[in-house]
Formats: sequence, C-alpha cells, structure tokens
Amino acid sequence: MGDLEPIYSTTRMESVAQFVTAHYPLPLPLDCRMVNRGFNDTYALTATDGTRYMFRLSHHRARGPADVRTETEFITHLARSGVPVASPVPTRDGALFARGRAAEGMREGVLFGALDGRMPELNSAADARANGITLAKMHNAAETFVLTAPLYRLDLDHLLHRPMARIQGSGVVDKPGALAELEGLAARTAASIEAFDDLTWTHCHGDCHGFNARIMTNGEAAFFDFDDGGRGYLGYDLGVFLWAKISFGRKLHTIWDAFIEGYRTIRPIKPDDLEAAHAFVIVRHLWVMGEYGSRVGEWGTEPISWIGREVDFLKGWEVDRLGTRLF
Repeated sequence: MGDLEPIYSTTRMESVAQFVTAHYPLPLPLDCRMVNRGFNDTYALTATDGTRYMFRLSHHRARGPADVRTETEFITHLARSGVPVASPVPTRDGALFARGRAAEGMREGVLFGALDGRMPELNSAADARANGITLAKMHNAAETFVLTAPLYRLDLDHLLHRPMARIQGSGVVDKPGALAELEGLAARTAASIEAFDDLTWTHCHGDCHGFNARIMTNGEAAFFDFDDGGRGYLGYDLGVFLWAKISFGRKLHTIWDAFIEGYRTIRPIKPDDLEAAHAFVIVRHLWVMGEYGSRVGEWGTEPISWIGREVDFLKGWEVDRLGTRLF
C-alpha cells in the first residue's frame, strides 16, 4: 500500500479479461470493453465464438458488502421459473460469482449472459406494460423462493432512515431550513407507511425503474441489475417505477398507468399496496439522495450538490399527489 489509500479503483479492461478467463470456461480469446463506471463497474465481453457476456464488479457501498449470493440465487430461481432475466454464468467450480482483490479490498464479480433486446423507450406505454408484466411474473415466482442467508431487508431502516443519515452527513444540504424540512418529510412518510395494516412483502427487484430491462423481439421485458434487491415491500417495487416517471421534471403519469395495467394482467394488486406506492416515491427519492450523499468522499461535493435542491420536488409530491395520505 502506498502513501495515498484509495477509496475506489477502476480495473483495467485487460485485467478484467484475465480475471474472467481464470474463473470461467469461455472460448478464448475474450474481447473486453468497459461499459459503465458508477455504482458498479460493468464490462462487455465477447468470446471468440461470438457469444456476448456482461461482467459486473460490485462497488464498495455505504450499506455494506454486496449481497451477490442472494442476488444470483434469486435470479437463477427466476430463470428456472420462466421469468425473462439475464442469468448468471457459473464459474469453473460451479459458483455464481467470483471475488477478486482490488486496491481498496475484495470486490465481487458476476458474469451474466448478455441480453439481445433493445433498450426500453422512456415514453413507450408498450415498454412500460412489458415491464409491469415481468415484475408481476417475478413477484409470483418469488413466492416459491427460499432465502438462505440474506444480508439485507428492504425495510424503512434500509430504504429511508439510514439514507437520511447519509444525506445529513454529506454536508451539501446547506440551504437554511432545508435539512429540517427533509427530516420532517421523512418522518411523516415513515409514519404513513407504518399506518398501513397489512402491506405485502415479497422479494423485490429493488431498482425496477424501467431501464434495467431489455425489450426482446417477442415484446417481453427481460430484467437485469438485481443488486439493490431483497426481501421488502411490494409497494416499494411498484413505487420505484412511478418515481422514475415523475421525478427530475418528468410528468409521465400515463406511462405509470400502462405499467400497472400490465402488472394486473398477471397479478392483482391490493389497494393498500398501490396506495403505499405513492408514499414510496418519497422513500425512493431520499434513498437515491442518500446513495449519492454517501459518495462525497469519492466524487466530491460538486457532483452530488443536486441533492440539496430536491426539497421542493418532494414537498410538491407530498402536497399535490398524496394529500391526506401523509397527514
């Protein structure tokens, strides 16, 4: 270790290809290209026979280590149940993930078969409907999934209270009174969710915002990116899609309606779960703000300064869309 200790390192593409070669029985040589550097790092690989794969290196996150064991077991269960997903590829010894040492410590890697479909379109009701259908199929399959040793529960502590602490600790919410307003809004939202008598719990995707999917030639939405999933509120899994259609200046309520219509063709939704989804929009936005806030030591204050300007959106959603739901 040198004098300057890293928080996060970027792995060279050649090193990723060597790592995958060492752990997976793929036709060689491999062509490797970096796709994305962010919450996780993603690389596209093509084997010499033309087969395409995606390799994801998990990031060190404030929530703790990546729960790749639960994630890959769940995805494998979904694939066996007929739910369209990007499945993990077993290593040479049959494991569903591998670990490698980076400058900052151990990181988990998962190799997935690449999906051939197209990217969903933001304004497409058909694509939203397809997302709703696949999420409902996923929730049906989750009823027969047996957790072995999960690391996380998507409860209010995980989704709301700890993210709020990260927002508070980020130092970027510096507008007078803004932090107190966020704290009050979080408390009211938590109370409204806890007031429901019997919200459904299931195994959640955790990040079904509409773009963690590919639309296949048959019109199905095939899901990927389950690393924020776990046992949690069904209303949260629905609410993430709604949040994606109304946050950051979007007003795509009809796309949300298409998503719910698609979901209901496969599985009914209890009124309380649908009602709670509106409150979970606030939870989701605060969760995202907390994720960014936790990276102030890695990215600096400027790239996350936007979280200090989100009070107005959250207050507006609370008043305009929730009304008496939160009061």
